[in-house]
Amino acid sequence: MSYEPLYSITPALLSQVEQVAALRERILAAAVQVPWIPALQKDTRIRNAHCSTAIEGNPLTLEQVRAIEEGREIPATGPRSRREVANYFAGLRFVEKNAQRSAVTHEEVLKLHRIMAGGVMDQGMAGRYRKIRVRVGDYVAPPPEKVQLMMSDLLAWWNKRAARISSILSSAVLHHRFEVIHPFADGNGRAGRMLSLWELYRRGFDNHHIFSIDEFYWENRPRYYAALDKVRKKKDDLTSWLEYSAEGLRLTLERVWTRIQKLSAHAGKTKLVLRPKQEQLLHLLREQKALTPREIWDGIGVSKQGALDLLGPLLKAGLVRRIGTRKTGRYVLT
Repeated sequence: MSYEPLYSITPALLSQVEQVAALRERILAAAVQVPWIPALQKDTRIRNAHCSTAIEGNPLTLEQVRAIEEGREIPATGPRSRREVANYFAGLRFVEKNAQRSAVTHEEVLKLHRIMAGGVMDQGMAGRYRKIRVRVGDYVAPPPEKVQLMMSDLLAWWNKRAARISSILSSAVLHHRFEVIHPFADGNGRAGRMLSLWELYRRGFDNHHIFSIDEFYWENRPRYYAALDKVRKKKDDLTSWLEYSAEGLRLTLERVWTRIQKLSAHAGKTKLVLRPKQEQLLHLLREQKALTPREIWDGIGVSKQGALDLLGPLLKAGLVRRIGTRKTGRYVLT
């Protein structure tokens, strides 16, 4: 039987969804003024990586995670802790690259898990559905022989029917159902939260990739686990989980709005409306870290002069800086 989530739209849930939608519109309107977007994207990636791995027990601080993202050394830390965080960043890049994918298959889910769990598994194999029974606290996950079919049902729902409801709800449904199935021997928490984020990206809810709901989960982990478990006690009724997740998204967006106001103030009078090619250029720099002039004009399909015309305003606004000479240097995000 195909998967179909059970829930009710309560007044509390409706109120949270309406507040989230209003906050999102306010943030998107502010995003027209974009000098602060790269800084906010970087901050969001770091917060996501820190919080999602910390939920699972990673001891690294926010500043240590920031150092890993920036390629700096962090002495006196274990290699596994660093690998978990580096894997998470790699998983984020995979999801960002596939944000426009119309359908997600088993292969993509397995690849994402292989990226995120490679070298840090306590049991089982990264990128393969489990062959063993697993228990999480009092919860006993479905037997391994049911995992493939349950994941097929979930992916069918995600690809075909999730778009019928708000992405605020579908991302939460996906997150919870994945944790119920617990398809891998290890690393299900990080993978499930990443899939939820992927749904927000696929549905266009977070086009700029500036929302970090994992921060909400991490700040009160007992409540997060209790909210996951409450659904089982309510005979798979997801209503309370959706209310909790929508609350988390609302608080996340409120924090984003506060950070936007601070970053906008620091930006002063420098305002810039990004052209599509400039957005593409910033995305390339975020993925590649540094690009030569030739790599820029080849990467976005413009002439040499066209690349310089795109770079000029970005350099002036402080979004991009040049390392080295004008002729032989490379361009990086500030």
